[in-house]
Amino acid sequence: MPLVLLLKLLALLAVANGTPLFAKKIFGSSFAWPIDGGLRLWDGRPLFGASKTIRGVVLAVALTAAVRPWLDLDASIGLAIGGGAMAGDLFSSFCKRRAGLKPSSRATGLDQIPEALFPLLLCRLWLDLTALDIAVVVAVFFLGEIVLSRLLHQLRLREQPY
Repeated sequence: MPLVLLLKLLALLAVANGTPLFAKKIFGSSFAWPIDGGLRLWDGRPLFGASKTIRGVVLAVALTAAVRPWLDLDASIGLAIGGGAMAGDLFSSFCKRRAGLKPSSRATGLDQIPEALFPLLLCRLWLDLTALDIAVVVAVFFLGEIVLSRLLHQLRLREQPY
């Protein structure tokens, strides 16, 4: 995979995954309706939890699609990266709730891998990504997310570092 494409994908993944965090800081609790509507499953735990909001998902997909022209990528790529990243984030939250972990609790790997893997799997045919390409982007995203998360925590933009 060309380095330029790797950087473009990482930029879109950063926008998609960072948008809900910044939306929470900007809007607080305004428009923060839980995407699961407060639904609890058979285990008595929430489906995703109150921290996963319609606002976060909608803004993440919209903003990721909005920035993709600057990266010279097709609209379908922006939508797939934004939507796939949010699907990965919801999957992570679902798994963490089933495991009894609280929202924003740390689960290294589960907090990073689906958020990068799901959108890349969606885009693999459009971008002709190989399994190695996907593994490289996921690995770089994983490491970058851990470093960036600690920085955002120190800047008080994130409640907990991952």
